Amino acid sequence: MKHFCRLAIILVAMIFTSCHSSAQQKDDYSAKIDSLVHLKTPRSFNGVIYIQQNGKQKYSKAFGFSNFIKKTPLKISDRFSTMSVAKQITATLILQEVEKGKIDLKVPIRKYLPDFQYSWADSVTVHQLLNHTSGLYSDNLKPNLKLASGTEFSYSNIGYSVAGMVLEKQSGKKFEDLVTALFKKCRMNNSFYPNEANSKLLVKGHTIRKDGTFRLNEKSEFDTDYYFGSHLIVTAPDLAKWNEALHNGKLLKPATYKLMTNYSITATHQVFSENPIGYGYGLRINDKADVYEIGHTGFHPAEGFTAVNLYYPKTKTSVIIMENVGNENFDIAYFYEQEIRKIIKKSKLLK
Repeated sequence: MKHFCRLAIILVAMIFTSCHSSAQQKDDYSAKIDSLVHLKTPRSFNGVIYIQQNGKQKYSKAFGFSNFIKKTPLKISDRFSTMSVAKQITATLILQEVEKGKIDLKVPIRKYLPDFQYSWADSVTVHQLLNHTSGLYSDNLKPNLKLASGTEFSYSNIGYSVAGMVLEKQSGKKFEDLVTALFKKCRMNNSFYPNEANSKLLVKGHTIRKDGTFRLNEKSEFDTDYYFGSHLIVTAPDLAKWNEALHNGKLLKPATYKLMTNYSITATHQVFSENPIGYGYGLRINDKADVYEIGHTGFHPAEGFTAVNLYYPKTKTSVIIMENVGNENFDIAYFYEQEIRKIIKKSKLLK
């Protein structure tokens, strides 16, 4: 009897150890992220990390301060600038107008902006504006061509400003109203189009100079013309709600979503790969890697923000990293975003 009891105890211990080991394996990414973000070299991490799978929170932590001077601790519910992550939101709103027959992606924008003073409006299309093949650049705040439209990838914030003008003209609505309604549909209750009132809720951005010192930015200096592609106010959990809605058929018809996530042009970005990957409409499409990946980055050292929004369709996993720091040393600006991505891609979370 004693032998039987002793055997039973051993079996229970083995089962407990096995379950504990299994739990550790399933959660292998959490400890690695925790360890990573406490490094101080090549720079410090200051932001929030939010991971969600199938609508369920998997990792949710804030590190550092919302204000370096006041030493106010960051919270996961704090609001950050989307920066260029805003481009996929604008692209979605435009594609909704495409579905209504109000915008044709392939016709010159002169059709929609007949009084536009620039001759290139006779050749540049909305398609080219959305996938950065318009060739537009900002010349003293005026858009001009530096490349023949449609020839190659050239990242263009001002191209999204022009696309936003077409959106407002053809929808008959202000961008603020369109964004507000879209966020409501996605249940992004803590995210906003920036205005005087809600901009006060934005965490302070911090510019990290090359010598390691910082400048606290009391308020955003983005012009409203650049909100289309460079500045909306969101929380990390709300951005996960955005991913769930966009990538699971709640905002666009399947054929339209396919237009958004297909690509005809490729480009490199240090977060994703040394090799070129696809660029759709406001989204980078990494379909050549071992795990299919859709995402975008946001970075503006002068404003003091860095962000990455990643989505893995196979497992319906969102990985969102938002920092209220922007490092002038671009070589290390995305260090933590790159390393966290590596941890997640090697983890069992995406298996």
